[in-house]
Amino acid sequence: MQRFREVGIEPATRHGQNFLIDLNLQQLIVDAAELTDQDVVLEVGTGTGALTARMAQQAAAVVTVEIDGHLFELASEQLLDCENVTLLRQDALRNKNQFDPRVMEAVGEKLAAGAGRRFKLVANLPYNIATPVLSNLLLCEHTPHSMVATIQKELADRMVARPWSKDYGALSVWMQSQASTEIVRVMSPQVFWPAPKVDSAIVRIVVDPARRAAIPDLRFFHQFIKAIFLHRRKFLRANVVSALKRHVSKEEVDQLLAKMNFSPDTRTEQLDVATLLRLTELVRTRTPDWSL
Repeated sequence: MQRFREVGIEPATRHGQNFLIDLNLQQLIVDAAELTDQDVVLEVGTGTGALTARMAQQAAAVVTVEIDGHLFELASEQLLDCENVTLLRQDALRNKNQFDPRVMEAVGEKLAAGAGRRFKLVANLPYNIATPVLSNLLLCEHTPHSMVATIQKELADRMVARPWSKDYGALSVWMQSQASTEIVRVMSPQVFWPAPKVDSAIVRIVVDPARRAAIPDLRFFHQFIKAIFLHRRKFLRANVVSALKRHVSKEEVDQLLAKMNFSPDTRTEQLDVATLLRLTELVRTRTPDWSL
C-alpha cells in the first residue's frame, strides 16, 4: 500500500482490482502451481508485479497481462531485471467468450521456445473476469496443464459443487468434465487491499487429458451445458426443449430423453457429469450443427 501511495495510484473498481497484500499467501499460490523450469506461465492481472517476480524465479517464462496503464508502468519497473517475463499492456480477453489472440500468440511463442514445455495459468484474478478466464482457457488452442488462481469463494464453490447442491451448475460440469478441481485455501477480505465485500479462495485446477479426449466436441458440450442450466431447477425436459426449440420438436425431445430413461420429473441439477456427457452426445448426433 505504501508503494501505491508513493506513486499516487488508487485501485480501479471497474477493473476489479483487489491486491493480495499477504506475502505468505502469494507464496502459497506459487507453491500450489508447482512451477518448474519447463513451465510457461500466463498471469492475468499483473498488478505491481510482486507475484510475477516470484514466479519468474522458477518458471521458464511468464507472460503477464495488465490493462491498467499506471500499474503497467509500476510493474515494468519492478520486473526490469526479469528477462524471462513478457509484460503486455492490454485486456486479456477480446470478449467474454474469447481470449485476445495476442495473448495466446505470446504464450505460443514461449511454449515453442523449448522442448517439453508446459502451459500454466497462475494469477490473482480480477473478480470481474475470473469466470471467462478460467472457463474459456479450456477452449483455447493452448490447453493449460493446470490453473491456480485467486477468485471469489462463491465461484470456487460452484466449481467443486456436486449434483443437487445449491452451487451445482454449468460451470461445475464444465470444469469437472475435464479437470480435478480443489479449493486450496479460503481467504478473508482482510488479506486484500482494498478489502472486498466477500471471501476469496485459491483454487487449483489440474487438467486431465484423458477426460478432455473423451469429449468429442468441446465447444458443443460447452454451449449445450450452458443452455440447459439457464434454469437449472426446472425440469430437464423444459430446459432441453428451450435449448433446441429451433431445431428439434417437443416430440423428438421426448424421444431423446426416453433413450436416456429419464423420468418426467428429472431436473437438470440432479444429473452428474457422466450422465450429462452422454446426453450431450445423444443430442449432438441428432443436431450436429446446433449452436446458441
